[in-house]
Amino acid sequence: MMNQRRGIHLDQSELLCKKGCGFYGNTGWQGLCSKCWREENQQEKQKQIKEDWALAERLQREEEEAYASRHQKAQSQSTITPFSKFEERKTKEKSSKVHTVTKFFTPSTKTPPKKDASPFEAQSSPSPSSSSSRHSSVDSDHATREFIDFLKPLKSGREIFKQCRAFTESMVYKRDMGADELSECVQDFYQNLSDRLQTQFKGSSDHVESVMDEVEKYMMTRLYKEVFCPETTDDEKKDLVIQKRIRALHWVTIEMLCVPVNEEIPEVSDSVVKAITDVIEMDSKRVPKDKLACVTRCSKHIFNAIKISKKEAASADDFLPTLIYIVLKANPPRLQSNIQYITRFSNPSRLMTGEDGYYFTNLCCAVAFIEKLDGQSLNLSSEEFELYMSGQASPHWPQATGASSSSPGSTALTQVHKRLDMLTGLGERQERVMEKARQLESDLIDWTDEVEQKVQSVLESFPPETQNPSATTASGTTSAASSAIDADNVENELLPPPLQPQVFAG
Repeated sequence: MMNQRRGIHLDQSELLCKKGCGFYGNTGWQGLCSKCWREENQQEKQKQIKEDWALAERLQREEEEAYASRHQKAQSQSTITPFSKFEERKTKEKSSKVHTVTKFFTPSTKTPPKKDASPFEAQSSPSPSSSSSRHSSVDSDHATREFIDFLKPLKSGREIFKQCRAFTESMVYKRDMGADELSECVQDFYQNLSDRLQTQFKGSSDHVESVMDEVEKYMMTRLYKEVFCPETTDDEKKDLVIQKRIRALHWVTIEMLCVPVNEEIPEVSDSVVKAITDVIEMDSKRVPKDKLACVTRCSKHIFNAIKISKKEAASADDFLPTLIYIVLKANPPRLQSNIQYITRFSNPSRLMTGEDGYYFTNLCCAVAFIEKLDGQSLNLSSEEFELYMSGQASPHWPQATGASSSSPGSTALTQVHKRLDMLTGLGERQERVMEKARQLESDLIDWTDEVEQKVQSVLESFPPETQNPSATTASGTTSAASSAIDADNVENELLPPPLQPQVFAG
């Protein structure tokens, strides 16, 4: 049976963009890379704009024709509307019809932020929004100081900081926009700034990437609370769904996923724990680059665990099922929100190439696999899968033999009865132990009373001796000590005093 088990296999070509550009794709972008997705999105928007214009023009013509018809009828009834009123009404109706079209060309209807004369300041100018106080947090201030220190040696550092600060302040007025529109604004800014830096640094891609990393760190630290899991999206709902799904799959074992990891080896177990810790730590980071670094560290711990277990280099076919197992064991908080945040606001070049892009793409595939997990994926029948999901059975329970093994329901019932019998036996043992404890307590009380009685009897039989004060003579001298015979005479006190010698004058 074991030789028929099949593991989870994912062709590496499935990780690449469906357009064939060679970059890594993303399930959030329908299998496209960020570049191709943006091009597709722009084409769709341009098409939508043209359709909206055509619809607006058609509605405008129909309105003008209806208005002209009403105007002619009004003239026939000698109710002529003044020309100025006609123009005013016509202008209002026209502007109301094309309002849905003009909004595509206006990035913000709010008042733009005020420019500052000195761009190199640790604190940005206060914004009129109540949320501006959140930007003055310790993390934001620290990121601002680090960004300024990084830009000081650069010739164009002052201009870069000025543009980045102005952009982050302008995003405050766009908080009501959808997540895709916010992402497009940020990605457009990344692209425009990157193009200018490419010209300035004459194609030095490493220098450009280092500057863009700092730009992303500064901007996303300040914008984190505005753009992470915004209220205009259903990210929070997706988080709850995937969390509940992973919790329901707690019974999935290493053998079902064909994971080549032996957790009995201490080094392997340590690597698994570190991988779980890293993927959970992703939620505590603010910058997309730092979140990706957590995914990368988690993946490297996975490769290390596989290498130690197999005593050879790990393959991509070994990595994905192990990553799925790690995600199931970790159940990372706000998993979908973090994936969407990285997808929307990370530097696009980091997701399209490099190890960060490769590991992140695999993480997206792992989450998609968990969402669609079924019995066939785990080499189980649909009946077994449903029993495990409903809690009526578990792969951790010992398998029944004989006729009962043919019925999973009877197997589960047998296990329940066995555990009830064990609980009953434990209850009886506990009752016996408690009875003996009560008997021991009673024996100790009786023994204490008996000892006290014996001690009291001894004290009563042998009272302590009392010494009488000695008598003194009339002249003040002490009399002679009592003899041993007189000491035992209890009537000694009733005797008259002894005779004293008297001297007679002769």
